[in-house]
This record gives sequence, structure tokens and C-alpha cells, in this order.
Amino acid sequence: MLSLLFRPFVIAPLLALCYTLVLVATTQNPLILATLGARYAPQDLQDVVYSDEGYDGQFVYFIARDGFESAPSLDVAPYRLQRILLPVLGGFLSFGIASLLVWVLLAINLLALGAGTWVLESWFKERNLSRWLAIGYALSIGVWGSTRLLTTETLAYALVLIGIEAHRREKLSWEILAFALASLAKETTLIFPFATGVFWLINGEWRKAFGFGIAVLAPFMMWQGVLYGQFGEFGIGSGGALATSFEIVPLMGFFRILTEGGISVFLILLPLIGLFVLLPTLWGLYTSIRDEKRDIWTFWLFFNALLMLFVPFSTYRELLGILRFIVGLQIALIGYAIQRRQRRILMYSTLWMFTSTMILFSDSSTLGQ
Repeated sequence: MLSLLFRPFVIAPLLALCYTLVLVATTQNPLILATLGARYAPQDLQDVVYSDEGYDGQFVYFIARDGFESAPSLDVAPYRLQRILLPVLGGFLSFGIASLLVWVLLAINLLALGAGTWVLESWFKERNLSRWLAIGYALSIGVWGSTRLLTTETLAYALVLIGIEAHRREKLSWEILAFALASLAKETTLIFPFATGVFWLINGEWRKAFGFGIAVLAPFMMWQGVLYGQFGEFGIGSGGALATSFEIVPLMGFFRILTEGGISVFLILLPLIGLFVLLPTLWGLYTSIRDEKRDIWTFWLFFNALLMLFVPFSTYRELLGILRFIVGLQIALIGYAIQRRQRRILMYSTLWMFTSTMILFSDSSTLGQ
């Protein structure tokens, strides 16, 4: 029993729970977890704001609490509302009890963190590799940090991992369900079913590819239709307030930090973005292009790495934003390296766990003001 508890899929959620409980106890304010901002919080929540702007978890909380009526409190309403799965689950499972809502959202993310890490651990076990190599994913800011911030990545990518596992087991119905739900949690997860469909097309499985694509996209497109009917525009876009469009020139989103932010900002961000984003992106592209095997893992790695070349400047300039964006690449890289038994890459992937220290610094600096 003790050995079961001393595993990444238990340790990571437990650490997240302990950290959030300490944060709440320190501030005597459970809504600290939703990182409310004075700019967006409705009048009845102005006395419990986290900072001037807050962070993205506040939009999840507003939607879960008020549904479509939350629109005035959202920076870009259709964009935020397209990520509907986590708010709907939170609102439903809290039974309309406002004091429970933030805790239910946290519990969902904690369970998703554990479930996603458990799937990843099973891949390591299958190849007789240490389960602890999953710790880089489990403690990365994209999933561990998102658990504390109540953003959607933890749930979305847990569903991606479940979808990948269903693909491996040839459980097509479960794969479709997992990827479809993931798209309703965060739209960027669609890169995985897209890569899957391309893989089947190239291998001559046209009917399977089109049927799969239609089934996965149907709920997402129907929800986009609802958003269009409500707001006159679709939710698909590059981000919330102050977002820039996806780039055309590869990596221009990164290099625009130099032209838009100046040399000092560029030099500060270069080591972190270089180590945690650019290096895995370029390695993923180079490796997948040269890979003669070209199985499904090759396609998942290639398309996730390719996407990183065109990420908007507005995402690259915010370190937390770009590190939340790369969770898909993390999963694709780790999964590929497991299948190819590339231990050096797997050891490198554990470095992602250090990115969550930014949450600690951010919280301590904000609370210290």
C-alpha cells in the first residue's frame, strides 16, 4: 500500500493540494485559487480580488458560477466560453452552492492531474522504465501549476492521455470520446486527433480517418455554433485580451520579443524559453522528420512540434502562457521517447518540473505586496 502511495500520480496531486491549502489558510480566502482580478471581477467579488488583472482561472470560475451571464466579466467572451468542460463540471458538481465551487474546480483538476500522470506512468512501466520519469510532466507548470490556477490544461491533457491510451488499445469509441471532451476543455488539444487522422489518411484508411474526424469534431463545432448564435462570432482565436494572431513566419512569435520587448527582456526570457520550449520543439521536428518508422508517435510528435513554430507573440511573451501551451508537446515528446527508449530525452523531460517554481514566486511576490 505504501509503495502505491509513493508514486508520481499520488505525490503530484498531494503536493498541489497541500500547497493550495496553505495558500488559502495564509490568505483566509478560498477564492485566492481563482486568481480574481479587479479589472474583471463582478462587483460582488471586488473585495476578494488577487491582483489588478488576475489570471485565466478567474474566467473558469465566472463561467462556472454564472454561465452565459458571466460574459461581461470575460475579456473575450466567446474565446473563454469555448473551454466549457471544466466550468460545466464545476457548476454541476457544486450543486449551485457558491462556497463549494472553487473547491470542486480544484478537486476536478487534482483528479485529472492524478489520472493523467497514472496513464503516463503505465507507459514507463510497460517499457521497464522508472515511473519517476513521469515527474517532469506531473510537476510541470502546464499541469501542476494549472491545477493551482484552476485553468483548463490539467483536465484537457488528462483526456488527451486517456485518448492516446485508448488508441493504443484500439478502443476507437473511447478514443473519440476522450479527444472530443478534450477539445471542449481546450481547443489546442485538437492537434492530437488531427495528427491521428493524417496518419490514417497516409496509410490509406480514408473511411476511418473521416469518420473519426467527424465524430471528434462534431461536439466542438456544435458548441462553436452555440457561441456564434449567442455572440455573433466563434470562439476560435489566438487568445484573450491583447492577443496577437498566429504567426506565418516560423518562430516569429519568439523573435518578436526582441523587436517588441527589447534586448533586455529577450535575454531574460531566452534561457527559459530556449531550454523548455525551443529545444524540445526543434528536437521534435528534427527527430520526427528523420524517423523512418513513421508510426503514430512520429505524427503526434511532428504536429505538436510544428504547431510551436506558429504560436502567437502574445503567448511567447508571457512565460507562464507559453509553458502552459507546450503540454501537448511534452506528452508527445515523452511518449515518443518511451517508445524509442531514448533515456537521455526522458531524463531531460524531468527538468520541466522546475517550471512550477514560477507559481511559488508569483504567489509569494503578489501576497507580499
